[in-house]
Amino acid sequence: MRRKEMLIYRNFPGQEIFDGMRDIIECGYRENVYQTLNSLIELANLHGFEGNVWHFFLAYVLANHENAFSTSCEIRGHVEGSINDIALQDFRIFRKLFAYDLDQLDAELGMNVFRVLKNYQSVSGTSKVFNQRIRDRIESLSVHLAAAANEQEFMDHIVQFYKEFGVGKFGLHKAFKVENIGGDVQILPITKTEHTRLSDLIGYELQKKQLIENTEAFVRGQKANNCLLFGDAGTGKSSSIKAILNEYYDQGLRMIEVYKYQFKDLTSVISQIKNRNYKFIIYMDDLSFEEFEIEYKYLKAIIEGGLERKPDNVLIYATSNRRHLIRETFNDKRQPDDDMHTSDTVQEKLSLAARFGVTIYYGMPVKKEFQEIVRRLAERYHLDMSEEELMQKANAWELKHGGMSGRTATQFITNLLGKEPEE
Repeated sequence: MRRKEMLIYRNFPGQEIFDGMRDIIECGYRENVYQTLNSLIELANLHGFEGNVWHFFLAYVLANHENAFSTSCEIRGHVEGSINDIALQDFRIFRKLFAYDLDQLDAELGMNVFRVLKNYQSVSGTSKVFNQRIRDRIESLSVHLAAAANEQEFMDHIVQFYKEFGVGKFGLHKAFKVENIGGDVQILPITKTEHTRLSDLIGYELQKKQLIENTEAFVRGQKANNCLLFGDAGTGKSSSIKAILNEYYDQGLRMIEVYKYQFKDLTSVISQIKNRNYKFIIYMDDLSFEEFEIEYKYLKAIIEGGLERKPDNVLIYATSNRRHLIRETFNDKRQPDDDMHTSDTVQEKLSLAARFGVTIYYGMPVKKEFQEIVRRLAERYHLDMSEEELMQKANAWELKHGGMSGRTATQFITNLLGKEPEE
C-alpha cells in the first residue's frame, strides 16, 4: 500500500488514519497503533459504522472524496476519457487495502486488537453525521467493494454510488447552511433536517401543484423560475419548501439556507456550486426588508446577473409574509425636495418581488378548512375523541393561540397528544 502512488485519491478526509494504518502495515510501526485505532473507533462511533470498520472507513473515504473523477461521475455515472485509466490505478491500490487480513496484522505485531475491527459494534448504531439511508448505503458499498473480483468491478460499484448519491458533502447531505469564517465563505452540511413530505401538508393543493411543476422542470434541466411563497403566517410556506427538498433529493436536488445578513456572500456561494452536477435551491425564509436595509440590492444583483449570469443549476426559493418584500412607508410616496426621482426609488424597492417568476399565495384558511386540517391530523395520529369534542376544543384553542392556520392546528394536536389520558 503506497499512498504516494495514488494520482487522484489524495489528501482525503481521515488521511491521518489512513497514514497510520499504512505505517503499521508496511513498516510494522507500533508507536502509533493505539492512536490510530482510537481515531478509527471515534470515527466509527461518530458515523455509526459497524461490522468491518476498516472496510467501512475505506468506503467512506471513496464516497467522501471530491476529485476530478468523482465529481465527473456524480449524478451522470460513467464518463469517457483517460481519467478512467488513472482512476483504475488508484482502485487497484484500494482493492489491496480491502483484501488485507487484519488477523494477520495481529499475528505479525503480537497483538490482539485489530480483530475487533472486523466485527465492530458501535455504541448506538446511529450516525451523528449522515442520515440512516446514507450510512446504510456506505456500509453496503463497503461490502460490495470487498467482494469485487477485479479493479474494473470495483470501479463499477464506485461509479454507481456516485451516480445514485453523488460525492462529498453535496452527495452525502441534502441541506446546507452558510458560514463566513474569517472571511472564508463555507457551505456546511445540516445533519438534522425535517422529514416533511408534501403529502403531510393538508390543503393548499393548487399552491403545491405550482411549486411541484416549477421544481420538476428545474431538476429535469428545463427552464424554471425563482419562487416566492408569500402570505399569512403559519400557513405552510416554509414546510412546503422543506418538503420539496425531501421529494426531489434523490433526483439531485440540494438546498442551501441563506439569511439576509449573508446576502453579500451569495456570489461566493454560487461560485462554489455552479460547476457541480446537482440542482441547488438557495432558500431564504421569512424574507423581508425594512426601509433602511439595503441587503436587497445584493439579492437583486444575483437574480438579475451581472456580466456573469446566474448558473442554470441554481434557483432562489423564498418565503415572506409580505407580497412586496420591502416595507413601503408614507414617506416613499411623498416628493421630498432632495429627491427629484422618488418614484424611481419606490419602483426599485417594489421591483424585487417581480424578480421571482413564480409567486404563490398562502392565505389563512377559513373555518371549514381549518376544521378539516384538525380532523385529518387527528386521524393521522389516531386520536380517540369524538368529532364534536375535537372541534369544540380546536375552536377554543385557535381563539387563544393566534387564529386559524395550519400551524395552530398542528400545535393543538400536539398539545392533545402530550396530555395524559383521563381516567
